[in-house]
Amino acid sequence: MPDSNKHNLQYFEASSMRDLFDTMSTWQNENKKRLLSLNVEHDGDNFCCIALTNPTEVIIMDGSSAGGAAVRDWLLKVEVYR
Repeated sequence: MPDSNKHNLQYFEASSMRDLFDTMSTWQNENKKRLLSLNVEHDGDNFCCIALTNPTEVIIMDGSSAGGAAVRDWLLKVEVYR
């Protein structure tokens, strides 16, 4: 898969919650990704988890020239209009 970052759905399965935790923890450490949300269900004799990882392709750009938010000194600056 050329750009695996665009695929943020993961499936984990194990025979116990402890094994599921260990599997997911190992996956996180190996892939250096956080899990954004997850759902754990009992499926037959197994514990299964469908999880979404955090997308890292989000890039914040300076839109101040078009009237949008500005990025200065690595900070996102937004004006609040009242």
